[in-house]
Amino acid sequence: MSEPSSPRSEAKASRRQAILDAAAGLFAAQGFAGASLEDVGAEAGVRGPAIYRHFPGKQAVLGALLLEASEALLEGGRRVAAAAHDDEARLGALVAFQVDFALARPDVIRIQDRDFGALADADRERVRALQLEYVDVWRAALAPLHPDEGAPALRLRAQAVFGLINSTPHSVRRHGGRVAAATARRLLESMALAALTAPP
Repeated sequence: MSEPSSPRSEAKASRRQAILDAAAGLFAAQGFAGASLEDVGAEAGVRGPAIYRHFPGKQAVLGALLLEASEALLEGGRRVAAAAHDDEARLGALVAFQVDFALARPDVIRIQDRDFGALADADRERVRALQLEYVDVWRAALAPLHPDEGAPALRLRAQAVFGLINSTPHSVRRHGGRVAAATARRLLESMALAALTAPP
């Protein structure tokens, strides 16, 4: 049984999350190499050496950012898949979940694409393992809909759709951009489902 949280532990957790949120914005905008840990701390309102109470260095911030995103995807994907009552509903729920994640966290996706190689070796292997498990959630959901396809082809379908969904969030209108989020969500979901259910 976990210990009840205290105001101090809650404040520490809040500061840690503020650091990760600031890092996501700065790393996405400037690149991992272009933003210093001090920049991240200043953006998060954590001054001077206090940031080192939360992370030993900038690489650890990157690791935490991508590990937590990968864990959230895997946990959420498993939950969504388990909640659906039929094969088509399961696939549709997974697509909606991935689209929601991509639209909500485009900075993390950009960092993953560009700065994955900057992770520490252990973090890189853990992120890769989590992502492979997430692909396997989709493989299992696709298998009943494509009984004649093997696991490699089903994984390819899933990964191709991840590319479709994850490549578009920065085209969505935030402040005067090109496509409204609601329109983008409908379009991405319909295109993803069409690709996932296309005949081989």
